Parts: sequence; structure tokens; C-alpha cells
Amino acid sequence: SVAVSGTLEQTYNCDDTSAEEGQECGSPSYGLIFLLFLSFFFAHQVIQNSVHVTVAGVVGNWWVAPSENGCCGRAVCNSFIRTLTTSFGSICFGSLIVAFLRALEMLAQTARANDDAGIGACIAECILSCLASLVEYFNKWAYVYVGVYGFPYMQAGKEVFTLFKNRGWEAIIADDLVGNALALVSLVVGGIVGALALILVKATDWFADAGSSDKAVAFFIGFVIGLAICSILLSTVASGVNTVIVMFADAPADLQRNYPDISQKMRRIWGEMYPNSV
Repeated sequence: SVAVSGTLEQTYNCDDTSAEEGQECGSPSYGLIFLLFLSFFFAHQVIQNSVHVTVAGVVGNWWVAPSENGCCGRAVCNSFIRTLTTSFGSICFGSLIVAFLRALEMLAQTARANDDAGIGACIAECILSCLASLVEYFNKWAYVYVGVYGFPYMQAGKEVFTLFKNRGWEAIIADDLVGNALALVSLVVGGIVGALALILVKATDWFADAGSSDKAVAFFIGFVIGLAICSILLSTVASGVNTVIVMFADAPADLQRNYPDISQKMRRIWGEMYPNSV
């Protein structure tokens, strides 16, 4: 948070005026803003996707080889090592795409807030948000295959969506509401951290260079930081759910063999919600 605050200070050119007028700030440096958010979103995506791939590997191993699981067991260690070695290139590639789009989106949002690009900034922000959401949706399922089978990024995405298409589950995965519930929790936490940042505006001079926009800048930075940290922590839950869905489509026989009671319950409930899908 200190690094973000310090970098953001350098994006505004403020001149001291009279005491009655306060400070006047010119347009921010959009190059610095882009690099700031690119580095932030890239780091966030790499950490989040690394957790996602690790959890997917552990759940996949639990699915097919229960004897290897346990706290700090071989499945956990192997999955973590594979995430940081052979699968790390795939993680960075997908993360960079999302980070680039999100950074451009934030750039357009900043330009719109400063009335520097008119309606063009609004249109660009909308398009970039849609593109980033599509890539994030692709990554959510592709990284399950990366974690479970160790496939490269593009091959993993192709394989998992082919699986859903062959099983006729395109509509089923569209009904997944786990991500929405976790996103709501992350937004609440982001709002709380943003409120704490407003306290810092009164207690410190960290945001003094932002001029009259100090409260908005502080809340925005706090909100983004709180949202990012909470989403990373809660991604373990979403990753586990997504992996179960993929494995239930790909290897239901393994679940029936290793966990017959869980398999029967899942088949029964799944059949009630989605007839003829299992």
C-alpha cells in the first residue's frame, strides 16, 4: 500500500497557491498510472492464479488418489512445486493478459474522471472491462486443467471447454454463483479497507499531494488493496469448487470408486438440478 501511495503521488503535478485557494493539480501522468496498475494487477493475478493452480492440483489428487492427501502431504507439496516450476509460465502468460487489459481499463477510468478523453474513455473502459472479464472466465477453467494435468495454458483452455461441450455442460457452468458470492464478500472487505484509508487522510499527510481529491484517491487505493487481498484469500474456495465441477465431468468413475457416498449424493442432487446431465 505504501508503494502504491508513493507511486500515485508522482502521477499528479500540484502547484501550491494561496492559502485560500489551496492546491491546484494538473492532469496525472498516464504513463506512470499504467505502469503502476500493470504491476499491481500482474502481481495480483500471478498470486491468485498460483493459488488456483495449487488448489486444483491438490483437489485433483484427492479425487483420484486419496492416500496421498493430508496436511503438508505429498499431494500438496507436489502441486505447489509444479505450480512454481513447470506451470509457472502458463500462470504468468494468462495473468499478463488480464493485467494488461485491467491496467488499460483503469487508465481509461482515470482519463474519464479527469475529463481528458470525453465519451471515448467511457467506451474504451466498457470494452476493456468486457474483454478482461472474458479472459478471466477462460482462465478460471483453463487453470484447473493446468493444475490437475499440467497442460500448457492454451491447450488446457481448449481441453476443458471441449470437455464441457461434449458433456453438454455449457449452461451448467454459466449458472455457477460461487464466484458472485465470493466477489460480494471481497467488495465488502474492499469498502472497509477504503474506509480505513479515509481515516489515514485525517491522521497523516500521505495523500496531501492529491489536493482536493485526497479522500477519493485514498478510498480508491484502500478499496483496490482490500479487494485484491480478500479475493486472493477466498480464491481457495472458488478453486476447489471449480476443480470439483471439472473432475465430476471428466472422471466421475474415480469419485465413485474412492468416495461412493459422496458420489451418490452428488449424482442425486446434480440430477435434480440438471436432469439428464449425469
